[in-house]
Amino acid sequence: MPQGPIVAASGDSEPRRSRPEVTQAVTRGAMRRADILALSPAGRVVIVEVKSGIADWRADSKWSDYGAFCDGLAFAVASDFPANIIPDEVGLIVADAYGGAVIREPVETPLPPARRRAILMRFAALAADRLQAVIDPVADEMLR
Repeated sequence: MPQGPIVAASGDSEPRRSRPEVTQAVTRGAMRRADILALSPAGRVVIVEVKSGIADWRADSKWSDYGAFCDGLAFAVASDFPANIIPDEVGLIVADAYGGAVIREPVETPLPPARRRAILMRFAALAADRLQAVIDPVADEMLR
């Protein structure tokens, strides 16, 4: 069994499994769509926002709404991104096409138990749905 985080991310090939469906199920109260939702082996919920550059950072203020839906928030940026503009309480991941490194862990702000349960239940349902689609796409279509 893998020891790393379980990740639901954008990049699905079928329209009904698009990024908005993945993240809206988790952040539906704020009607926002995070780039990546990760679940650690310990059950910590982390949202990662990917920023393509300084213009993307300046144009996006939705990330401030994500705190109510995760234990920690991080940004993934390229190595030439000015890291000093990212708030200290937010995690920092420097990444490229080949991988990434966690430079700073996000400050942990634990979710209330009821919200944690709701998010984990939606995350599990989404993971089961995706697994079913991979294992048996024909049955998956019939169940829709």
